[in-house]
Amino acid sequence: MELKELKLNHFRNYDQADLKFQSGVNVFLGQNAQGKTNLLESIYALALARSHRTKVDRDLVQWGQDQARIAGMVENRFGKLPLSLSWSNKGKQARVNHLDQSRLSTYIGQLNVILFAPEDLDLVKGPPAVRRRFIDIEFGQMNRTYLQLSTQYKKVLKDRNAYLKAWSFGGKKDQVFLDVLTAQLIELAAKLMLLKKRFLTELGQAAARIHGEVANQKEALVLSYKTAVDRSQLTDLETVKQALDAVFKKQADREKKQGTTLVGPHRDDFVIEVNGVDVSNFGSQGQQRTAALALKLGEIDLMHQETGEYPVLLLDDVLSELDASRQTHLLMTIENKVQTFITAPSLSEVARSLIKEPKVFLVKDGTIEEEQH
Repeated sequence: MELKELKLNHFRNYDQADLKFQSGVNVFLGQNAQGKTNLLESIYALALARSHRTKVDRDLVQWGQDQARIAGMVENRFGKLPLSLSWSNKGKQARVNHLDQSRLSTYIGQLNVILFAPEDLDLVKGPPAVRRRFIDIEFGQMNRTYLQLSTQYKKVLKDRNAYLKAWSFGGKKDQVFLDVLTAQLIELAAKLMLLKKRFLTELGQAAARIHGEVANQKEALVLSYKTAVDRSQLTDLETVKQALDAVFKKQADREKKQGTTLVGPHRDDFVIEVNGVDVSNFGSQGQQRTAALALKLGEIDLMHQETGEYPVLLLDDVLSELDASRQTHLLMTIENKVQTFITAPSLSEVARSLIKEPKVFLVKDGTIEEEQH
């Protein structure tokens, strides 16, 4: 899968831009605050119909304008596919092959991207919410069932939390209605958890292989799914539902007092161990960065395995955060495998020596020029 063309209209600090990309490595060079990250953000948004930097769509519209638009030409194994996303006072509009999409769940997955930014190095040592977001974004792209289940789960969770909150403040207390919401949540949660287990197992295997290569086989990485249900019970739908039901019954009084749902995928996490030690709490910074790099690179193979297509890789100023050894491994892993977009103030000697014939764009104050060789 590749992004061949990108057109921007009143997006962030770009009045207009019309870019054509190559299959290998495309590089955006420029100093800070010139618009390099905005370009990667536009590709990310084109893929996921949302920014990775803001929850406010209005932030994406150029100052003084009332609408913004991104359009791209994706090429996959079936041919070319035009995508577009626009924001205006009327809201967000997504189109696939020039046809309006009434639901974003039918839009997401047409262009798969993996973003690796400096903050992703906190994936390992950050709070559980960071890892949950990582799981939902990446697995949602590669599996439409996961995306739909996640959307439905969040809706029922919102309803159940609202009812529990009202209950805790002395509002209406209908146990039968609460039981119905709980049963709905358990059904969706069980399906989500089984998918999470499968994907995390596969991601862990891919990441372990890559981690071993980066660490010269001196360290072994193991990724484990952490949830309210014992992992031995994550075998089939009925077993998981029964296990969840038992946990919910134990937590029933606490939930009513606290006014929120204490059990379910929205509380899940995963643990990364290196040589049997939890690297998020006890690993060195070097081990944490190697583990984060292994997870991100492992995603590439997992996404190819699940979709039949390699994703587009976005590296936002991440090379400067990696030492020469990790830079080398990253660039050698992606060589001739995935279309890659890199932002940087300048390319290191390592990158210059490893990237074969990159297409370089010079970015300055919202203008883009292709570097001439």
